[in-house]
Amino acid sequence: MKKKVFLIFGTRPEAIKMYPVYKALKEFKEIETKVIITSQHQEMLRQVIELFNINVDYDLKVMEEKQTLTKITNKVLTGLKDIFDSDHPDILLVHGDTTTTFASALAAFYEKIPVGHVESGLRTYNKYSPFPEEMNRKLTDALTDLYFAPTEKAKENLLREGVNESSIYVTGNTVVDALMEIIQKNIKIDLPVNSNEKYIVVTAHRRENWGKPMEEICNAIKSIAEEFGNEFKIVFSVHKNPIVRETVKRILSDTQNIILVEPMDYLSFVKLLSRADLILTDSGGIQEEAPTLRKPVLLMRDTTERPEAIESGVVRLVGTNKERIISEVEKILKNKEEYEKMISNKNPFGDGKAGIRIAKIVFDYLLNGGNDGIS
Repeated sequence: MKKKVFLIFGTRPEAIKMYPVYKALKEFKEIETKVIITSQHQEMLRQVIELFNINVDYDLKVMEEKQTLTKITNKVLTGLKDIFDSDHPDILLVHGDTTTTFASALAAFYEKIPVGHVESGLRTYNKYSPFPEEMNRKLTDALTDLYFAPTEKAKENLLREGVNESSIYVTGNTVVDALMEIIQKNIKIDLPVNSNEKYIVVTAHRRENWGKPMEEICNAIKSIAEEFGNEFKIVFSVHKNPIVRETVKRILSDTQNIILVEPMDYLSFVKLLSRADLILTDSGGIQEEAPTLRKPVLLMRDTTERPEAIESGVVRLVGTNKERIISEVEKILKNKEEYEKMISNKNPFGDGKAGIRIAKIVFDYLLNGGNDGIS
């Protein structure tokens, strides 16, 4: 009888990063691989599922207007209980730090189903930054059986927290796998800028940046557009969250040289990033994508769970203060040597083979009960 591996995710970033694992697991005829989505995101999640041709077996459909973290958690727990009662996996693979991730790990624990955590061990050690992601990671890791740490630093975090070293595997980050596959797709994409234009890409959406920090970010972007408007256009991908949209549109909608765009499908967004001259963001995933694309990033947050990106030089932590953001942009765009320094180092997040490594480890765990021969 085949061993059952279930993968679960609910947001676009999770789907992107779980795809390489899904693809690799499909190569093992001894394993039956199934996918559960929670639809914590809907439209953006569907775009990735279609792009990568992922077959979805179950959809919990938790998304609703003005959803709360409590409601998402409750719906995931209840929905997974129903699935597990009729279709019991041998292991559940979760990813990263979303509410879907934590609630799914908890649901599996209640049914004594082993959990594999892809992208485990990331930490800021600040309970509320990022919120709720930091605690989602820690709580998920407390329930995990197989830890797939993307870097040595992530492994060190887990060891400090008392995780048995034999359960931790340093695999690289699966986003590198997905990004390499996307870059190779020779598909013509219409972008909101012309091929001969220089531009800056901006994204901002994190909960801890709602309110005053988001206003500071937007006012900084406005000033940057006024200062560098003759040389650079600014493309701001505006998140679907109404709190974010209200602030961004109120401050930036009438500013010359700023193009406000709806969230793009992943293929288009990667193409946009790959041609950008500079990226300003509060995203987690872009910190991992930028080194692969060799693009400098100013991270508009006070903390990061990916210190490797900072140490590599490709990412700089600049916070959300208006004057600090403007100053750092000026430093990079007015100094070629400073710019080149940010994109010259090696990618700290892997070689594009993380999905294959994880699939081999899961196979060996289920079929052989160990880790012999895994490399």
